[in-house]
Amino acid sequence: MKPAPDFDPKLAARTLLREARSGALASLMPGSGDPYCSLVNVATLADGAPVLLLSRLAVHTRNILADARVSLMLDERRAGDPLEGARVMLQGRAKVTDDREARRRYLDRQPEAEMFASFADFSFYAIDISGAHLVAGFGRIVDLAPSDIVLDLAGADAIVAAEAGVVAHMNADHADAVRLYATKLLGAPDGDWRCVGCDPEGLDLQNGRIARRLQFPQRIETPGRLREVLRQFAERARAA
Repeated sequence: MKPAPDFDPKLAARTLLREARSGALASLMPGSGDPYCSLVNVATLADGAPVLLLSRLAVHTRNILADARVSLMLDERRAGDPLEGARVMLQGRAKVTDDREARRRYLDRQPEAEMFASFADFSFYAIDISGAHLVAGFGRIVDLAPSDIVLDLAGADAIVAAEAGVVAHMNADHADAVRLYATKLLGAPDGDWRCVGCDPEGLDLQNGRIARRLQFPQRIETPGRLREVLRQFAERARAA
């Protein structure tokens, strides 16, 4: 089905992925190859690849260690009929990640996992996406390639390296602006909003289990340009 002309399926899928905090993980049972589905918490790496914290004691982890092929279903988790909301199915291979930022990015989004993240049987797994299927309403059903979902971080080393500092600075010194971003620019309900991530395409905001994505008007690769855009966002939010 051809998508509506004013619809950006790549942006829709990336937003779903950045805002998701849990999803359905499908893996394959060793031997029989039968499908096995489980509920998992989700975060993203800087490039948008999903990252999971899994225990080797869990059935889905044992499945992955035998056959890395998985599917991950994410949806909007908003009020109303869930079949009327957007969802994306990602397929790929789940493997233990050596990304040094995986732990921080995951725990920023899933702080309750702090108590067991260091247990010997737990590891962080990233999904190497091989394809995706987006369903976002009538006329908005699209198959997507990995490059449509995962960001190319070439040239963005400075902003990726600065992310942890940006997040800490925004929460410590600009909590009022973060709250206004969520409520005035994104129309989210008022609450204890905080910044949990930053990448070349946008800012991730979170209030409890609710997450929202603030998209930048264009790709940002330097902290200097980021400061300018965040200041403009704050001015717009206060004017609203």
